[in-house]
This record gives sequence, structure tokens and C-alpha cells, in this order.
Amino acid sequence: MILVVGSTGFLGSEICRRLTSQGKAVRGLVRATSNPERVTALEAWGAETVLGDLRDPVSLRNACRGVSTVISSATAVFSTQPGDSISTVDHQGQLNLVQAAQAEGVKHFIYISFSKNCDPGPNSSPLTLAKREVEKAVQANGMAYTILRPCFLTEVVFNPMAGFDFPNAKATIYGDGHSRMSYISLGDVAQFASESVSNPAASGQIIELCGPAPLSALEAVRIFERLSGKSYELQFVPTAALNAQRQAATDPLQQSMATIFYWLAQGFEVDNSLAREVFSFPLSSVEDYARKVLTLG
Repeated sequence: MILVVGSTGFLGSEICRRLTSQGKAVRGLVRATSNPERVTALEAWGAETVLGDLRDPVSLRNACRGVSTVISSATAVFSTQPGDSISTVDHQGQLNLVQAAQAEGVKHFIYISFSKNCDPGPNSSPLTLAKREVEKAVQANGMAYTILRPCFLTEVVFNPMAGFDFPNAKATIYGDGHSRMSYISLGDVAQFASESVSNPAASGQIIELCGPAPLSALEAVRIFERLSGKSYELQFVPTAALNAQRQAATDPLQQSMATIFYWLAQGFEVDNSLAREVFSFPLSSVEDYARKVLTLG
């Protein structure tokens, strides 16, 4: 049995879909307040659901009972649930889960973390600090582990909610738009996670994940312009303004989100040589995503 924590989230639900399509026994952790449509979808795919909450250690022990592998993609970053925060979900909640998994004899813990390029330092954030502490707990608990560190998700960055309004041919560019970033598709992260369950080469590894090639924001705009036949209206947010926003933020979630946009402006490229060594499936590009959302096939 595989327990997926974050099973009603965008990434967690895709992990569940892929695992159940492979005939794997999957249990999704859900809350009484979870989106009922997403819970129904999990059950329609053949997943079992169990009520629980990262803030409730007793419920986590129950959810982990009889489970061989835990996959956790839960985060407060995109949550609208009351009481969710970096502290309650990404930090203490995940530590509660690691402890529950260890206590119930789980053999393999697969943790979705964040790129090493966002390591603690002057440009760190509460989210990064939480994830690194959870990584240490995952490595120290005696279970086999796989830590996956994806870069920025294509579907999140090139989305109207993040300022990339492709339906209306408008885009907010963070920084000057020339810095390259190693974006990765959500589907590929889900595939890495699902394949880690039965791939012995993934056990005991911390694996940096990214897409097929780094890309700048302006290069991405040109892809969308070429495929749509439209010229995009661009608005630039200077790096200095993003840094000021990051320094002024007081709430941990606001600080973390501001830092994410700062990193988008700065850009960085990821060395995914270990991922290429351990896994062999083809990766999706930003152009693949653009074709999909522009309904070009």
C-alpha cells in the first residue's frame, strides 16, 4: 500500500492518478474539508481514502498503518485551508508524518522537496528552511528514502495566477527576463515520484529535478507568441522591487512567496545528471505545455 499525502493537491492527485493507472494500491490522505470533487476523483481512479491531518499525529499513525511507502507532496503554498501555514504543514506537519511513518514500520519515504539552488543563505525563505529540516529527518529515521528536489513548475509559473496571462496575450516578467531557469512540468515530477516507488536506484538518493533545457522568461514568451500568432504585452517587475517586497514581508508564507518570485527573476540552472542516470523517460518542455494550453495538440 502506498500512502500519498497531499493527494488532493495538483501534484499529489497526479501522483495518485499515475500510480492507480499502474494497478498500485494507493491510499490518499484527505481532510473533512478537502475539495469533494478531488476526493471523488481519487476514489474513481481506485484509490482508498483515509481521513487525517498533518497537524494530528494520531490520525497520521492510522493513515500509515499497513503502508509500505509514503509519498508526501503536501505544502501550504497553494492551500486555502484555514490553519495551514509553513509552520503547520511544511515544517511540523511533515515532521509529524515522518515520525508516524517510522512508528508504523513504513519501509520507504518519498519526499517532494525543493531545488538545492534555494538552499539556506541570504536569499533563503521559511519554506526552504522547513524543507531542509524535513529532509534531515527523512534521512535520519532509518527508513529507505528518496528526496526529490524539483525546480519551478512550468504549470505554476506560466499561469495567469502568476502573471503569465496567455489567454489574453499578456505577461508579467520578473526581472529583466533574460535569466534562465530550469523549469519542470508537474507531470514529470509526478512520474519521478511514481517511478521512485519501485526503482531501487532511487533509494537513498537526493535527486535534483528539472526539465529538458533551461529557458528565460522572454524565450518562453517567444514560444507562446510563435504558437499563438499573437504579440504579447509585457510588464516588467524589477529585481530590486522584488527584493524590497521580500525584505518587507513579515508573514512566513508571504516571505516564501516573495522569495520564489525573486528567484524567478534571478534564475538558475539545475544539474539533473543523477536524475538522468536513475530515470529514463522523456521530459516535457515549456513548448509542450504551451501547445497543450493553447489547444494546439
